[in-house]
Amino acid sequence: MILRPLALIAALGLPVAAQAANRECAQSPGKVIELCVFVDQGQAFYQVSRRGVPVLAPSTLGLGFAGEPRARYTALGNARRAAVDTQWEQPWGEQRLIRDNHNELAVTLTGDTPLNSSVGVTFRLFDDGIGFRYDYGAIPAGQAVSVTADHSQFRTVGAYQAWWYEALGQERDEYLYTQTDARRITLAETPLTMKGENGLYLSFHEAALVDFPSMLLAGDGAGTLSARPMPWPDGVLARKTGPFTTPWRTVLIGESAGALADSRIELNLNEPSRIADISWFKPTKYVGVWWEMHLKKTTWGSGPTHGANTANVERYMDFAAKYGFGGVLVEGWNKGWDGEWTEHGDQFSFTEPYPDFDIRAITAYGKAKGVELIGHHETGGAVVNYAAQLEDAMKLYQDVGVSVVKTGYVKHSGDILDENGGKQWFAGQYMVRHHLQAVEVAAAHRIAIDAHEPVKDTGLRRTWPNMISREGARGQEFNAWGTPTNPPEHTVILPFTRMLAGPMDYTPGIFDITHGKTEVTERVQSTLATQLALYVVLYSPVQMAADLPENYEARPDAFQFIRDVPTDWETSRTLAGEIGDYIVVARQPRGGKDWFLGALTDEEARTIGQPLTFLTPGKRYEAQIYRDGPDADYRTNPTALVTERRIVTSKDVLTFNLAPGGGTAIRFKLLN
Repeated sequence: MILRPLALIAALGLPVAAQAANRECAQSPGKVIELCVFVDQGQAFYQVSRRGVPVLAPSTLGLGFAGEPRARYTALGNARRAAVDTQWEQPWGEQRLIRDNHNELAVTLTGDTPLNSSVGVTFRLFDDGIGFRYDYGAIPAGQAVSVTADHSQFRTVGAYQAWWYEALGQERDEYLYTQTDARRITLAETPLTMKGENGLYLSFHEAALVDFPSMLLAGDGAGTLSARPMPWPDGVLARKTGPFTTPWRTVLIGESAGALADSRIELNLNEPSRIADISWFKPTKYVGVWWEMHLKKTTWGSGPTHGANTANVERYMDFAAKYGFGGVLVEGWNKGWDGEWTEHGDQFSFTEPYPDFDIRAITAYGKAKGVELIGHHETGGAVVNYAAQLEDAMKLYQDVGVSVVKTGYVKHSGDILDENGGKQWFAGQYMVRHHLQAVEVAAAHRIAIDAHEPVKDTGLRRTWPNMISREGARGQEFNAWGTPTNPPEHTVILPFTRMLAGPMDYTPGIFDITHGKTEVTERVQSTLATQLALYVVLYSPVQMAADLPENYEARPDAFQFIRDVPTDWETSRTLAGEIGDYIVVARQPRGGKDWFLGALTDEEARTIGQPLTFLTPGKRYEAQIYRDGPDADYRTNPTALVTERRIVTSKDVLTFNLAPGGGTAIRFKLLN
């Protein structure tokens, strides 16, 4: 039996008559999703259904403040409605044109405490999910308040499986996902993705995270998730001055895992760009002095094996120029890396190079070849030290022609010291403020930021398009020294979890899969074809060819795909997939006619028949295919690769025979 909204309220013991008199509802543009908000017995609730089927049971709303008891809400009123159907263009991205089609319902809650006396709640309903946020516009201007509780709930209806990891771990977001019954969630990071027995897929996250702590979700063992923002050291969640609004809490709702991946709600809930001209940033592929350090061939610190020396960097620039890469990342160039640098990040200088690194000569050398130096600022989590040098550091990079900088915050979460010696979480309000400060200063100097050990993305790249990519998950470096390294399922979980937040700098493209290791759990757990497919599956506007130059030149057959694949797209489509099992993604280059496809599987071999209906009807394409060899296996024969070419049209179906841990990468080249 399908419970209609009022029947569901009655089933949960809530007075139907009271709700009918003090209740507002709205539907998404296509009448796919319905949301109702109401007040009962001193609490404010919202509930969500999809095509008449309950998705979220009545779930509480509101914030709590220091110095006040929990507010009792007595009324709901002042309902305002709006409808939006517009289109806007990303300056770069996974999709050039974004449609924003939503209906809005805004209400005012009346409470019995001073700070909750008048609370605005705005809901935006899309056909693929919802967002809501609070507006404390009645708090007088300049009045300081301390948020001590977030009463936002998400009460799922039915049985779900969840992919998650325990939040507030010392290594931030760099953990492998586990799949469990959703009722086993204790405290999880977002995006938190679930698959229901009812056939629905859900993902909980937030949008437009500005001057507020990152939201975690606490489970109660029975299907209810409650917001738990990362606190300050004294337990306060957020320090604000009136009036203020919160970030959007978001719920994606779809009938497939791919529907979640192709949602654009996170972007649509952010404000338009504050940068008048971002044309100076160009999406690109890059190489760098990086993987060799993780393999311990060279060092970040100074000395005879220092990797960031002028001659070595110029060698990489020669390679980049020869093969069409736009940048060379160099880590370890600046003073402060010697010794246990994670323990003394306050010794980093961001304007003083080591003597063997001539930054002006290097950037001039690269400029002559059409290759930029990609800067690097590792802070060791010493945020106070970095903030003090931020202006001078960005000015130096602007002066020498650096337009992209990779930042890093390698420090145990919960141990990041603020100006008062307080220990901060990596994504509490303090760090959210810091990361936005870094982006704003960088923008003033026409510099884009690729943040590692970051605050998670929440679509803020729309407002600040120099916030180009982030890490925020276990990346490729764990395949050099992780214990264990990333298993094959990791890269078919990420597209439906972490990647729902935004671009990730995973740094794909390792060709020397074993790098001297014999145990499979001590090296890259994938086939060579998988490393190619990652360039399509895991989106970022800056994609690294992470391996050593000599390993690429040893495999020109495979390397050709990395040379060809773009990093900026007209449109993107998730064609098929199941969380943790497999994925197929197709993308069309911005302004281009070709298509690129990436397919991945987990540790299981898999055969997929993929219709090519995304191709333009009536056109012929040359499918340039890079696939697993017939005996490929990530455990025993990871580098077996077959390249072939076929003529195809939109009427064809390609069969992908994916090896264990394997993949397929294809360029569909339009034929005249």
